[in-house]
Amino acid sequence: MNMMSRTFGFAVTVAIGVAGLTVTSLPARAQSSAKENNARVNDIPAKFTPPRTDFDYVKRVEMVPMRDGVRLYTVIVVPKGAKHAPMILTRTPYDAAGRAQRMRDADSPHMLAELPQGDDVFVGAGYIRVFQDVRGKYGSEGNYLMVPPPVGPLNTTGTDDTTDAYDTIDWLVKNVPESNGKVGMLGSSYEGFTVVMALIHPHPALKVAAPESPMVDGWMGDDWFHYGAFRQNNLDYFTDQTTARGKGKAIPRMTNDDYTNHLAIGSAGDFARYGGCDQLPFWRLMEQHPAYDAFWQGQALDKIMAKTPLTVPVMWEQGLWDQEDMWGGIHAWAAMEPKDTANDKNFLVMGPWRHSGANYNGSSLGPLMFDGDTALQWRRDVLLPFFNQYLVDGAPKADTPPVFIYNTGENHWDRFKSWPLSCADGCANKSRPLYFGPNGALSFDAPGGGTQGPAVAKHEYDEYVSDPANPVPYRTRPVVADDGDAWRHWLVDDQRFVDGRTDVLTYVTAPLTAPLRVSGAPEVNLYASTSGSDSDWVVKLIDVYPGTVPSQPGMGGYELSISLDIFRGRYRTSFEHPEAIASNQPLLYRFGLPTVNHVFLPGHRVMVQVQSTLFPLYDRNPQTFVPNIFDAKPGDYQKATQRVWRAPGTASFISLPVVP
Repeated sequence: MNMMSRTFGFAVTVAIGVAGLTVTSLPARAQSSAKENNARVNDIPAKFTPPRTDFDYVKRVEMVPMRDGVRLYTVIVVPKGAKHAPMILTRTPYDAAGRAQRMRDADSPHMLAELPQGDDVFVGAGYIRVFQDVRGKYGSEGNYLMVPPPVGPLNTTGTDDTTDAYDTIDWLVKNVPESNGKVGMLGSSYEGFTVVMALIHPHPALKVAAPESPMVDGWMGDDWFHYGAFRQNNLDYFTDQTTARGKGKAIPRMTNDDYTNHLAIGSAGDFARYGGCDQLPFWRLMEQHPAYDAFWQGQALDKIMAKTPLTVPVMWEQGLWDQEDMWGGIHAWAAMEPKDTANDKNFLVMGPWRHSGANYNGSSLGPLMFDGDTALQWRRDVLLPFFNQYLVDGAPKADTPPVFIYNTGENHWDRFKSWPLSCADGCANKSRPLYFGPNGALSFDAPGGGTQGPAVAKHEYDEYVSDPANPVPYRTRPVVADDGDAWRHWLVDDQRFVDGRTDVLTYVTAPLTAPLRVSGAPEVNLYASTSGSDSDWVVKLIDVYPGTVPSQPGMGGYELSISLDIFRGRYRTSFEHPEAIASNQPLLYRFGLPTVNHVFLPGHRVMVQVQSTLFPLYDRNPQTFVPNIFDAKPGDYQKATQRVWRAPGTASFISLPVVP
């Protein structure tokens, strides 16, 4: 207590003494400090330059001019002391400044920690890294067009991502003195789209490219549609991308479950209007073009690649469980493959990854555990040597496999000279039909004694009632819109979550006594009828695990989808010209499923599930033919009796790319 009293008294004495002083009695230095404090009007200086003496890189921001005078915001990250270094360019609609800074609230003094995880191998190899905002987004000038078509009838602006990439590379090789004048391009998803666009008319300094999970054909099987069925989560993407130069906002939700939200509001068009998307030019274009007309065909990059000379070595990459862009990489690779006569310029990589998973940790996906970090293995052992060969002065020739694809059953990488290993025609191995049978059986034995004869009088089919008011969810509810983790791994979720639903048909083999390898694209040959005049068909190819898996108990009985897709029935005879379905007539629906490289192991079973909805990811088919499903009215949505046929002459089967 005495100590506290003495201290308190001292403080009071000092305070009184100071209060009694006048300004004129202060020393000159104190007077000057007081004047500065009194004159203070803004604590934020006009310019602040943090010291970077201990940084192992230099980051520069440039406004790079395009041929029409528009300047694009470009971030250039150079290793300190770099000379004759190669450059990698990524063009992005997702904020170049943010892409070049992993920690949003602080810079790291180390280039390895500053740049994205997927750049790790390139940082270690001394590369210069460049990120650029596409025109109209974030720091770049100009007007923004969503994945703009090449200059031509669908794009009359005179510029596109081909010209902008060309002009950017031309500027970089002339204005980055630390570089050796060689550029590679890399990017995933939309960024992959910009890589493909650069290949249409490449700059001479573009020596190599790797489009990862690229957006190639938005109608056939990438972001916007799958075989005509609309992916409703894109409505949030449209408001995110096209309501602001920076990042926009998602559409407000009434509840936590998008299954409930979309069901309550109605059609995809109703939900778009609810979210204000009718104000957005890109959505209005989409609503005007629900079918695969000239608008979509004219910008499908795999079709454009088929007409483009193969001059730049390119490695096409996509994940085997890519929940966003499952179509683009392999179809663009296939379009270019006939031009690769020496088998040394066109390469395919497919890993056990979700969308853009190649750039993160690839040790697992959902419950699946792989043999190490498969993404790092690819970046380190395949991608880096491939880029080094063309970009690093004096680098050795890389041992790049023409096809590098993960075996998701035996859990290892495969290296092949060609792909697929099995197909209907033209492959070393021929696909085999796996038939739907009575009582939910699945077998390589055709109905009617092993041959496909004429249809018999006795109707042989399985049926279910598809009710648009009670659609089958695509993942376990609640479907929370911003649950990124659930979105990333839904393709490998246990399909037992639909057990007990009467609107899902299931066919399954007996337990396998020997391995069954499938390496290619399974093809659905579904003979089906509907009591309505339109219908969707969802088909899943599933690996059913044994009831007990000692090494991983949680996988006991697991139903792992290795390939699935949806087909909108109105496009059965023409993707461009939809037509009503003749009611109650068994008709053939033939469509490809995503590529697989999988071994069904002994003790496992092969399963196929058939259903008519995958909601709310895909919009509901009203099951009554209307000119445009986006504009379907509540009264258009009707129950329908769906029949899957398995009689001789109308036998449903999956054509499996079996390899002995």
